[in-house]
Amino acid sequence: MLPTLSDSSCSGCLARDAIIVELQRQMQQMQQQIDALQDRMARAEKNSSNSSKPPSSDIVKPPKPAAKRGKKRRQGGQPGHVKHERTFHLNDADILHDHRLDCCPNCSCSTLIDLPGQERTQYQYELADQPIVLHAHQSHAYRCASCDTLHVAPPPVTVKQGGLVGPRLTGLIGYLKGSGHLSYTTLQSFLDEGLGADISTGMLVKVVNKVSQALHPIYQPLLESLPHQDRLHIDETGHKDRGQTLWTWVFAAPRFTVFHIADSRSSQVLDDILGDECAAVLGHDYFSSYRAYMKRAPVTVQFCLAHLIRELRFLSESCSKVIANYGQRLLDELKALFRLIHRRDSLRPETFQRRLEKISARFLRKARRTQAGGVAATLAKRFRTHGREYFTFITRPDIEPTNNIAERALRFCVIDRRITQGTRGRKGQQWCERFWTIQATCRQQGRRICQFIQQAVYDSFEGNLPTGLITA
Repeated sequence: MLPTLSDSSCSGCLARDAIIVELQRQMQQMQQQIDALQDRMARAEKNSSNSSKPPSSDIVKPPKPAAKRGKKRRQGGQPGHVKHERTFHLNDADILHDHRLDCCPNCSCSTLIDLPGQERTQYQYELADQPIVLHAHQSHAYRCASCDTLHVAPPPVTVKQGGLVGPRLTGLIGYLKGSGHLSYTTLQSFLDEGLGADISTGMLVKVVNKVSQALHPIYQPLLESLPHQDRLHIDETGHKDRGQTLWTWVFAAPRFTVFHIADSRSSQVLDDILGDECAAVLGHDYFSSYRAYMKRAPVTVQFCLAHLIRELRFLSESCSKVIANYGQRLLDELKALFRLIHRRDSLRPETFQRRLEKISARFLRKARRTQAGGVAATLAKRFRTHGREYFTFITRPDIEPTNNIAERALRFCVIDRRITQGTRGRKGQQWCERFWTIQATCRQQGRRICQFIQQAVYDSFEGNLPTGLITA
C-alpha cells in the first residue's frame, strides 16, 4: 500500500492525499499494462530474422537490409564461380549425323576440298521417338510326352515381380514421385502424355510401394548406425498426416543423412533412436528435448550460434533500452567471432585458436551479467548454465558452430509438406523417410539418385542384397 503524502488532519489535505494515492495506483496499473502490451507487441514482431520462426510463418516480410555502397553485383556467375562445362567425344554420341555441302554457298562452285580434322561438332540431347518400349513376354506351353504334364516356360524373375512396370521404369516412377513432389494424378498424366505409358493411379500406388520396399533394407542399416556416429546435426519440423501433426526428424552424419517421422517432438524420440550410450558430438538448437537428452546420455553438445544470433537481434530491437543494449553488446561480440572465423585460412592455427578462446571468454563474461530483467535475465541464466556449449566447436573443430547442415536437409521436407499436404498413413510416412534418406545420402556421396534407386529395385526383384550406403 502506498504511503500518504501528508499526516495533516485537514480534511482537504486528506482528500488531496487520497486522490494522489489513487492516481499513483492507477499509474502503476497502466505501467503494468503498457509493459504487458509492449511484451505482446515484441512477440508479435518476431519473424524469421530475429527468432527461430521459419520464413513461411512471416505475416509481413521483415525489411531487407540496406544495400551496400559501391558497385552493384551483376547478374549471373560471379568471379571465382566454377563454370559448368560438358566434355563430349564422338564416341559418346548414340547417333552421328553428317552434314555436307554439295557446292560453295558463295559462288556455287561444285568443287570443294574436304578439310579433315576441321569439322565443327555440335551435340544435342533429344528424346527418342518412343521413350518407353512395351515388351511382350510370351511364355510357351508344353506337354511332356513322357508324363503327360502341362508346363509353361517361366518369365524372368524381374518380369514376374514387376508385372506391368519393369524395374527401370519402376525406379524412375519412384524417383519422379519423390523428387518432384508429384501427385499420382500428375505423375499419371506425365507418363501418358510425355512417355506414352498408360498406367492407372492405382497401379502407380503399387509401383511406389515396391520402390519403398526396395529401399527399406538400405534405409534400416543407416538408421541403426546413428548411435555409433562421431558427430550428428539434428533438427525437426512438422509433418502433416490426415489432419494430425507429426514430426520429421533429421540426423545428418558426415557421410549420410537419415529422416525419421515420429508422433512426438519429445526427447523420447532421441532415446529411441540414439539410445542412452551415444557419445557423439551433437549440433542442434536450444530446444528443451535436446537439453533433456543431454542429461541422460554422454554426448557433447554444440548449440546453434545462428539461432542465438536471431535471439540476440530480437533483444537488440527491444523497447527497453537496457535490454536492447545487452542484446547489441552480445551481437557485436558474435560478429567479431564470425569475422575471425572467416579469416581462419590467413592465420596460423595457434593464433586462430587463441583468438577464438579470447572472444568466447569475453562474450560469456558479458552474457552472464546484466541488470536487465525479463528475457535478458532469462538469457543470462542460460549462459551461466550452458554457455560453454555454444563454443564446443573451438575444442572440437570437426563440428560446425551452426546447425545449418540439418536445416538445409529439412528444406526439401518443408517444400514437400507445402506442396503435397503430407501423407495419409504409415505407408506414406515410410515412403517419405526412405526416399528422403536415400536422396540426401546419394547427394552427399556423389551418387546418381535415379540410377541408385533403379539398381535397388533390380536387386529387390531378383532377391539380391542391395548396395548399401554405409561407407568407411
